[in-house]
Amino acid sequence: MKENHSPDNDFLLSAVQRGDLKAFDALFRRYYPVLCAYGHRFVDLEDAEEIVEDSLLWIWENRETFIIESSLNSYLFKMVYRRALNKLAHIDATQRADTRFYDEMQEMLQDTDYYQIEELTKQIENAIAKLPESYREAFVMHRFRDMSYKEIAETLGVSAKTVDYRIQQALKQLRMDLKDYLPLLLPLLIS
Repeated sequence: MKENHSPDNDFLLSAVQRGDLKAFDALFRRYYPVLCAYGHRFVDLEDAEEIVEDSLLWIWENRETFIIESSLNSYLFKMVYRRALNKLAHIDATQRADTRFYDEMQEMLQDTDYYQIEELTKQIENAIAKLPESYREAFVMHRFRDMSYKEIAETLGVSAKTVDYRIQQALKQLRMDLKDYLPLLLPLLIS
């Protein structure tokens, strides 16, 4: 999809920069599918869709200040590419940290007996039961039913960002409620 400065894109971009919501809608519809397909070359489709949505939203939110020195097409593809690489780096770092943490916790749990694990499991169940219903619902679906944020969002009729927020808040509350047990509990929550 080679493009230099297309008059149509220049007009569309100019209208977006003036705050024309219809022009932004047209830009979104024109680029969303192709940018998602491009982003999916690097990350999974759900992440690609989120990257593209965030990129296009960034264009709208910064419409008055950003400057494109190349073509709109080139600018958008570079933006998606950079964000996809950042996502890959984040995923890699998270996986390495999770693996290291899990290995360390496995060593720690070697000495934990059955009754301690049973007591810790009860503490987890009590802490989860105390969560606000919307947080608990999203957390249980994700951690214990292995549902993706997108699946949870569709089930609950909310956005994936709302699901992410609820799960993050649930984890924050659980960390506070279970702080005395945290080193022993996390491997149980992960598995």
